[in-house]
Amino acid sequence: MSSVLRPPATGTEPSGATKYRPVSSHLAIAPPVSVVIPAMNEAENLPYVFKTLPDWIHEVVLVDGNSTDDTVAVARALRPDVKVVEQRGKGKGDALITGFRACTGDIIVMVDADGSADGQEIVSYVSALVSGADFAKGSRFANGGGTDDMTFIRRVGNAALCAAVNRKFGARYTDLCYGYNAFWRHCLDKIDLDCTGFEVETLMNIRVVTAGLRVQEIPSHEYLRIHGVSNLRAVRDGLRVLRVILRERANRRAPRGGRDRSPVPGAVPARPARQVRQARQARRKAS
Repeated sequence: MSSVLRPPATGTEPSGATKYRPVSSHLAIAPPVSVVIPAMNEAENLPYVFKTLPDWIHEVVLVDGNSTDDTVAVARALRPDVKVVEQRGKGKGDALITGFRACTGDIIVMVDADGSADGQEIVSYVSALVSGADFAKGSRFANGGGTDDMTFIRRVGNAALCAAVNRKFGARYTDLCYGYNAFWRHCLDKIDLDCTGFEVETLMNIRVVTAGLRVQEIPSHEYLRIHGVSNLRAVRDGLRVLRVILRERANRRAPRGGRDRSPVPGAVPARPARQVRQARQARRKAS
């Protein structure tokens, strides 16, 4: 049998076949990839972010959080086909959920707009997904990863929270609070995100594990924010992450203690303990 791939006859192409495109010498083809970038007043950083994005991605979805600078104008000048979505709520979690809904690609990649992520790493995430993973999770502490933008307090907090998630949910993460991830779009139906703030990454990491999805960590390097100041607050957002962990743990335990006690059709109802004792005493006297 010949190993040469022949183009299909005109009119016989399978649905969606033309969506697959060559990527690199390491990854021959890939399904359409949507990149979601939540941004608020990131006009100065977008040129650096867009410059690193691979030219083979399907679409860029920019979620604008009511920016007061030229974020939207800059994005459209850099990439005329960018899909701009207006965020109606507040917070990073709300922005990502809004962006996910607007995606049309089979694979979704989440990238921060501050210039801390290298878009060239996307090929590693996509490679993991097409190789069998459901969720490709970026890690700054996996072998080959690193960070230039983490204070001692944030490092300790991230390690403690990561250890808590691993212990309580049976995960094996090396990093928890990192926003560079990729996944198949169908995963959204299984994790059902419902948070608004920076705790969104933690919620995703917990729910992909509890849903039984296949996770692969991808070594990633986090660079310093190029311009501006981060909205992240270590203590405030750390407490939000902790509350999410406790809530998800409580929700996971709830079904065990909330068993259905309604009678089973055809089953003989159990007698009260008092009646059982009286019946035993009557049998002893009779004997």
